[in-house]
Amino acid sequence: MPAINDSRILIMATDGFELSELTGPLEQLRSHGAKVEVAAPHSGSIRGWRGKDWASSVDVDLVLDKVDVDNYDALVLPGGQINPDLLRVDDNALAIIRAFLGKGKVVAAICHAPWLLIETDAVNGRDVTSYISIKTDMKNAGGRWVDRPVVADQGIITSRNPKDIDAFVAKIVEEIEEGTHRRAA
Repeated sequence: MPAINDSRILIMATDGFELSELTGPLEQLRSHGAKVEVAAPHSGSIRGWRGKDWASSVDVDLVLDKVDVDNYDALVLPGGQINPDLLRVDDNALAIIRAFLGKGKVVAAICHAPWLLIETDAVNGRDVTSYISIKTDMKNAGGRWVDRPVVADQGIITSRNPKDIDAFVAKIVEEIEEGTHRRAA
């Protein structure tokens, strides 16, 4: 069980991520001492979204095809409508999520990012939450959707929206420190 200050965390996103849902966990997890890196489909930087317009950018540490899942303890998936919609048709992104899930590592998705969990068949039979607009998607994928700030089911963490970031990060820390999670495929 790694202590949070000994852990390595990957945040995966692309252009159109909800700014606070990437920068909030990035800053908070780093403040806990975790080494956090951002991966994206392309190098350089990715541009965030805030409200109804584009926001600032975040530097990319590595491209998806260079990610070695064994180097990380957890995967964080920020939401926004654009970001997860683009990633759920990206074969590299889906392979990374499946690898984290298959190794029992923590996978945390907030807002619209649980779409990625649906795409990787990780919702069926699990307690989950999400942004309210994808509640039906989560239920149709077999999830037991609840309206709570954060839900964890065998190391798979879901959260509703930017107002829940503090609870989301606290649960990520807790689940990482619990260690590997055995879960059904």
